[in-house]
Parts: sequence; structure tokens; C-alpha cells
Amino acid sequence: MEARAAFRFRSPSPEATHAVARALSSVLEEGGLVIALRGPLGSGKTGFVKGLAEGLGLDPGIVSSPTFAISHEYPAPEGAVRLVHLDLYRLENVAELEAIGFLDVLDARSVVAIEWADRMPSALPRDHLEIELAPSDAGEPIRIISVSAHGLLSLSVLRRWSLCLGVAGTVELESVACP
Repeated sequence: MEARAAFRFRSPSPEATHAVARALSSVLEEGGLVIALRGPLGSGKTGFVKGLAEGLGLDPGIVSSPTFAISHEYPAPEGAVRLVHLDLYRLENVAELEAIGFLDVLDARSVVAIEWADRMPSALPRDHLEIELAPSDAGEPIRIISVSAHGLLSLSVLRRWSLCLGVAGTVELESVACP
């Protein structure tokens, strides 16, 4: 039986999206987490990863979209988990993904953030955290962020993250109180 849970919130700005990603990294007790990021072009997927990187002790300025490189690995500060950032937009199939070493980065000392993960759902491990960033219809910087956990590790992370954010159901985040 698959463990699943979900929450949803409105992020009023790119800075707020960055802050919630930073908050996510603050509740990671270990690596092994795969984060499947979904959303159209310009929805804030790379911005989310920048916040994640900052929370992991990295300079968010070094994070860039891996659309053409396909994969970026960011060195972990001493004692921290490694951040691996993948972009599946240009890949055609799972064999191409595996050829770039995807299976090698799925380990207990890494957090793997995958942009355009919905292009290859069959490649995702059973246990993953899915985050969809959807722009508002009004053309404002507001994003609707929907989060769902698939598996025990991601469920544990989702619960700690939602407690940190004080999120239950659908809320608008004006500020983020956790580290």
C-alpha cells in the first residue's frame, strides 16, 4: 500500500516560493529524497530549486536551469546532503535518463530535484515528493503550489514541512516562519 498525503497553497511571489523551498530543506533530516517538479515554462521550478539550495547551505546564485546540461550536481557543504538538479525537458526516453547516470544519484546522501518530471513518470522511484507549480490565471506572480507525497520518506518530509509552514488544506502564504 502506498502512503500518500497532500497539501496546497498560494505563493504570492517568487520570493515566497523561494522561501517555502528553503523551508523544505530545513526539515530534511537526510538525503534520499526525490522531488518531482511539474509546471509550465516560467512557473518557478528553477527558482524553487534555488531556495532548496540555499536551505542546504549552498549559494543560490550557482543554481541554473539544467535544460541544456540535463544535470547539475552541487557540492554539499561538510555534513550536508548533496543536491542534484535534473531537467527532463529535452530527454526522449528513460534510457537517455539512465545513460546520464540517473540511477547513480538516487542514494541516501542526495536530494534529487527533477524539473519536468511529468515527462517520464515511470522513471521516478515509488517514493517521491511531487510539487506542481501553476501560475495564476490573472497573469500575476502568484503560484498555486500543490504538493503530494508518494511513499513513507516523502510522507514524513511532507508532514514536517507542512508543520513548519503551518499549512493545512489550501492557504496563502504571506510569510514563512521556519528557518
